[in-house]
Amino acid sequence: MIALAIGMGGINLVAPKASASALDNVFKSPVQRIRESQAAEQGRSKRKAVQNNQQTSKPVRIVRGPSYKTYRPDELVLIKFSEVTDPVITGSTTNLGLPALGFDAFAEGRAALTDLNVKALPEAAKAIGELYSSEPGYLWVAGTSVNDSARSVVKVLQNADKVGLSPADYDVTMPPDAFDLTKGGERQQALMRFEMALSAAVANYVLDANRGRIDPNRISGYHDFRRKKPDLVAALKRISGSSDAGEVLAGYNPKGAHFKALADELARLRQADEEVQVHVTPDLLLKPGGSSPQTKNLVAAIKLKSSDELKEKHGLLLASYLGNDAYDSDIVALVKDFQREAGLSADGIVGPQTVRALVGETNQSKIDKVLASMERSRWLPGEFSSTRVFINQPAFMATYYEDDKPAFETRVVVGKKSNQTNFFDDQIETVEYNPYWGVPQSIIINEMLPKLRNDPSYLDRLGYEVSYKGRSVSSSAVNWSSIGRGTVGVRQPPGARNALGRLKILFPNSHAIYMHDTPSKSLFNRDVRAFSHGCVRLQDPRGMAARVLGVSVADIDAGIAGGQNKAVPVTRKIPVHVSYFTAWPDAEGKVQYFADIYDRDVYLKKAADATDAVRLASI
Repeated sequence: MIALAIGMGGINLVAPKASASALDNVFKSPVQRIRESQAAEQGRSKRKAVQNNQQTSKPVRIVRGPSYKTYRPDELVLIKFSEVTDPVITGSTTNLGLPALGFDAFAEGRAALTDLNVKALPEAAKAIGELYSSEPGYLWVAGTSVNDSARSVVKVLQNADKVGLSPADYDVTMPPDAFDLTKGGERQQALMRFEMALSAAVANYVLDANRGRIDPNRISGYHDFRRKKPDLVAALKRISGSSDAGEVLAGYNPKGAHFKALADELARLRQADEEVQVHVTPDLLLKPGGSSPQTKNLVAAIKLKSSDELKEKHGLLLASYLGNDAYDSDIVALVKDFQREAGLSADGIVGPQTVRALVGETNQSKIDKVLASMERSRWLPGEFSSTRVFINQPAFMATYYEDDKPAFETRVVVGKKSNQTNFFDDQIETVEYNPYWGVPQSIIINEMLPKLRNDPSYLDRLGYEVSYKGRSVSSSAVNWSSIGRGTVGVRQPPGARNALGRLKILFPNSHAIYMHDTPSKSLFNRDVRAFSHGCVRLQDPRGMAARVLGVSVADIDAGIAGGQNKAVPVTRKIPVHVSYFTAWPDAEGKVQYFADIYDRDVYLKKAADATDAVRLASI
């Protein structure tokens, strides 16, 4: 027909132009057609899932972390002296006011209890009632005078400020040594009032020294401690019956070099004059080549704070500097050397950490931090295990102790301010090679869910595993609009991109916090290292794992090299303290100061002020 049309000349037939896709389809193999059909079906399913999610999605309910609370301090309560049994009086006094044969001095003084108002912490009040009702008798009185044990413990109570406590909380008036011998009954009643006041003060001191004045769990959910419960009845007997009652009482404070270093630092700071300060604003940000009116303050602060060696090295600059605003190369070199001395990244950029190292802190600011650290020390064990791991969040460091000495330390990354790392004690149980990462519910709900509602296959493409109602499923098969907290699980298999790197060190706890490796190594070069969702990332996880397991780093490398997920139990008892101290002694015992990255010192000060108010009102 085409030939005929051409030959007819007067008829012009134009054939329809075939599209490229139509022509390609002619030559497609059956396998290609099946694959494309499957891809098209998946695309339709994805679009349908997105449409379903968009049509039926409910607002995402954000999973929030712990919050800070209005602190409620311990209230002081009246001791119920009615619980103290009235012993039978077996004698009377002589005309000289001296005890007659068989005279019961405690019974004679008991009349003072009928209208005696002495307040104590609830546990102390209960213990005093129990002790004196079951064993009526003096602890701090002998005959007609106070005994040596009483004098010894009163000195400790009066010096409570040396260990970070308040002497006003334990103020007891000593009865005068001289008295009218004819008024023996009145003397015994005065001694009884002293006896009970001193027992209350001692019991309160034992509680405060042993567990702290503040209950950390009432400050915020970021604290997790089981509050200590010393046996106060036994403590009162032990202290009063010892040959050195004051020493025994003081022994309820934390033991160890760390607490002694803090106490020594507190004494030094209280005796020191306020240091000269050079004003540099905390928000100064100055980069090489920049300019600022504060450049002259910057140079003056370095001159004041730096070592003699640094000042000698840059002597020409310091002698000839005219106070210019320009942050030129000579001053940048000076700043870099100062940063090295201060243990900071020597990048020449003046930011918050450099300013803090330059300006330092006032004596009062340091005192406040030392007092906060002494209080926090009481929340930890009174005596540390000689083998332990100590993580100090504000210092961004983790230290492994062996024989009570630092044997290994590494930089760490801790939680962001919005995802703070908790403060608690635990025990290391397992080292896991090539770990899975079980994604926390907060990350699933807060960060992944919004993406998954727009793209249900998001986790499939990233290689994550999803479990829903106890079954392993693909993420695209889940209706993410109906997902709530705890209904779905997500984990990342081991591999080079795993968020936990190649190993993690576990101490199972309700906060899902552990130490682990990370593929994000560059963050360890930062001075402020608060970037995680709460877990503790280690710069050298293999070194820490080797210490914890008691093996070589080569053994750790071999365990990782196989690529298989493997959990190795830690057979030794190794406590781990995930702590928060803005003042803490280094390996040489010198107290170092750190920024309050989570404002926890602020909240602790509010709790201390509330406690002071309650106790002063009870005096």
